[in-house]
Amino acid sequence: MSLPNRILLALVLGAACGMVAQALVGTHPALHWTVTNLTEPFGRMWLSALLMVVIPLIVSTLSTGVSALGNLREVGRLGALALLCFLCLTAASSTLGITVMNLAQPGGALPPAVKEELLATYGSELQQTRELGSRSLWPEMIVKLIPKNPVQAAASGDMLAVIVFALFLGVGMAVAGEKAQALAAFLDALAHTTVAIIGLIMRLAPVGVFCLIFSVSARFGWRLLVSLSSFVLSVVLALAVFQFVFYPLVVKLFARRSPVDFFRRIRLVMITAFSTSSSNATLPTSMRVAQDELGISREVAGFVLPLGATLNMNGTALFEGATVLFLAQVFGVPLSLPAQALVVLLAVVTAIGAAGVPGGSIPLLMMVLATVGVPPEGIAVVLGVDRLLDMCRTTLNVTGDLVTASIVERLSWSRFET
Repeated sequence: MSLPNRILLALVLGAACGMVAQALVGTHPALHWTVTNLTEPFGRMWLSALLMVVIPLIVSTLSTGVSALGNLREVGRLGALALLCFLCLTAASSTLGITVMNLAQPGGALPPAVKEELLATYGSELQQTRELGSRSLWPEMIVKLIPKNPVQAAASGDMLAVIVFALFLGVGMAVAGEKAQALAAFLDALAHTTVAIIGLIMRLAPVGVFCLIFSVSARFGWRLLVSLSSFVLSVVLALAVFQFVFYPLVVKLFARRSPVDFFRRIRLVMITAFSTSSSNATLPTSMRVAQDELGISREVAGFVLPLGATLNMNGTALFEGATVLFLAQVFGVPLSLPAQALVVLLAVVTAIGAAGVPGGSIPLLMMVLATVGVPPEGIAVVLGVDRLLDMCRTTLNVTGDLVTASIVERLSWSRFET
């Protein structure tokens, strides 16, 4: 059985076992002990192993990809093309999320008693989230784009700062030319080494995925899912439409590839993204699939995919737009057409700053809620189902990265083929 099929089987089995365990024993201490001490720790260890190689992978592939372009004009042209794709896809996804919420109106169906219960249950988680959101204001984020200490930025997981450093490193190597050949050779060897490590880690992917999904589904309350079923189904429907209708059209029209073949080749990436809920953890797999399965050049993959893992958050923008409209309906806050247009703009902007880790969009989403007059503490209403939706929107995020890489490959690199 191929690795994607083994991971998919582990995903299904983990979800089924978790749901059965939750239905049979509920909050029994034995189930809590199993999740806390066995499945969740191993799943987090496997996820950490993937995250472990993200920093060296970004630094090596992005810097060598930039230096391979040869001149700053080519770097700017390729970057502008990638950013244009990112912005267009993100704006379209956020608009779709808002449109679906306007049509479905799921916020009006939530009983007041359920709303109060959710606020009471998840209200204790808001303080830490509110503090994270207050530290993510845009002026501070812009200043931190240039890291005073790249090593410290890497240690703290500041991916935007790491990407900027890697871009500067690549530009410097391109300007230095032959004098930087030794550094280029080292970074090239580092890139190949990280890919080899990824191959070893992915051998344990079925076990890691089983543990992660079992832990989530065993803790997931069916009563909560039923209470928020209208919201969950509306968001999942919007994500599915963007994933399986909009993306195929873009792939066909702009990348000139068969959508069926494209999705068949990237199924390992989609499964990994769904199970880890992390764009950063999926990046190593995306890099390998882009080159080995899609035939995207190493230069384009090394340039576009690390940028996309941080900047191209189509699923996150869709979720943010949909959630703002849903909570506005729950709390009876009317949003005019200009206010909804502002939500689209804010969703695009804050999606760029969202961390590529599980739940990374929640702090910035609270900023969007406050901006349009919706109580930020209302985010507690959706925290209980956020992990499920996070899995779905991360799949959309990483698929968008590969779609953009395919477009950039076709439009920019055909003349470099030998």
